Amino acid sequence: MSTSLNAARRRADLDHVSSSPVDLLVVGGGVTGAGVALDAASRGLSVCLVEAHDLAFGTSRWSSKLIHGGLRYLAQGEVGLAYESAVERGILMTRTAPHLVRALPQLVPLHGKSHDPVVMAGLRAGDVLRRLARTPSRVLPGPRHVPAVEALALAPGLRRADLRGGLLSFDGQLVDDARLVVALARTAAGFGARVITRARVTSLTDNGAHVTDTLTNTSLHIKARAVVNATGVWAGDLVDVKLRPSRGSHLVLSASALGLTNTALTVPVPGARNRFALLLPQRDGRVYIGLTDEPFDGPIPDVPTVPQSDVDFLLTVASSVLERPLTQADVLGTFAGLRPLLDTGDGPSADLSRRHAVLTQDGVTTVVGGKLTTYRRMAADAVNATALTTAPSRTAHLPLVGAGPATGPPHLIPRYGTEAPRVAEIGEVAWAVRHEGALTAADVLDRRTRTGLIPTDRAHAEPTITHQVAEELAAQAT
Repeated sequence: MSTSLNAARRRADLDHVSSSPVDLLVVGGGVTGAGVALDAASRGLSVCLVEAHDLAFGTSRWSSKLIHGGLRYLAQGEVGLAYESAVERGILMTRTAPHLVRALPQLVPLHGKSHDPVVMAGLRAGDVLRRLARTPSRVLPGPRHVPAVEALALAPGLRRADLRGGLLSFDGQLVDDARLVVALARTAAGFGARVITRARVTSLTDNGAHVTDTLTNTSLHIKARAVVNATGVWAGDLVDVKLRPSRGSHLVLSASALGLTNTALTVPVPGARNRFALLLPQRDGRVYIGLTDEPFDGPIPDVPTVPQSDVDFLLTVASSVLERPLTQADVLGTFAGLRPLLDTGDGPSADLSRRHAVLTQDGVTTVVGGKLTTYRRMAADAVNATALTTAPSRTAHLPLVGAGPATGPPHLIPRYGTEAPRVAEIGEVAWAVRHEGALTAADVLDRRTRTGLIPTDRAHAEPTITHQVAEELAAQAT
């Protein structure tokens, strides 16, 4: 079946599920929901995924874009979770999405009397996990000390005074987290899953859900043998589950302003143990600086904002290792995501486990917690919990759309893989509307591309993209 998602297919899928029951209804179009849809559909189940907004609308597009091996979990003593992360990282980088994930060099700068043996021991422990997960060193090289001259070659913007060198290691980096979600949803569609955006669930029932098509303001009841609630921080709106959301804020800056190239910096937070800020270079010449871990109280917004306190904190920590101190004027944009952490008691949100939880009540399976890296394991556990099938999960060996040896424009291959030549023929906007389910200019600006991260870039591009999207949708309607 075709992997293309578009307005015409959406209409056909809506017509079908309004009259025909499915095995599994998945609520939520983030990385977990799309992963569940793919896992279930690839096991032979009939699947419908509904999303209130757009694919990757929520937390899934606000991550650090890292596919990491769980080093932080090792420091917290969660060896099993760290190993799970290392395994899932290897699966993404070598089998399912090698076109979307690259090896990211990361440097811990060593200034003055910084105590590097403890950090190096952690990096070496992480490399043991990499070997246990059978990820080849050609994909992720092992860690090593580098002298000051090499550290400066890797990151020219480092503060030169008292620089003794650095600790170099490697982890996985997504070209774009939203693109991973779109690839998952399209791959699921290729197995017959019906992926319907702009479909808001108003209530769950014992045999499905009441849904409103927000494009037409019409209601329907989708019948299903089982329901998976994969709505992240909004999970408590549909079932009785207690979450403690944590805000992770990021700043967007110019790589040239910081003096960075392709190597990320891992910067110890002064006065904190096992806490670091990350300076993450992107392929578009930007750098993301993150990330905070602050408790979030109150109603969950559609799009979280970054408070000035987080901006000040991240600028201060990043400046501690740079030759040129950063100021508010360097900030081109900001974004924040809310982690859907399960409330397990007292203590700061930073201490809550990142292990995912699968809960079943009143016939609804809810999956919360976890990390973007381990989405596939979360999805498999959720499908298993529904008891709809005894067939094992297949997703560890299923390449996502675009995976494989690719040719074409170099700037498109990291985002589209083997589909890059076809994208080049018609353009990214047309491709997004015809094949990736984009229905508005915002879908293109904010989730199929990331132009919208920089307000000035968005304002410049929005009129043209709005016109192009309207033309594409009109052509589909005729």
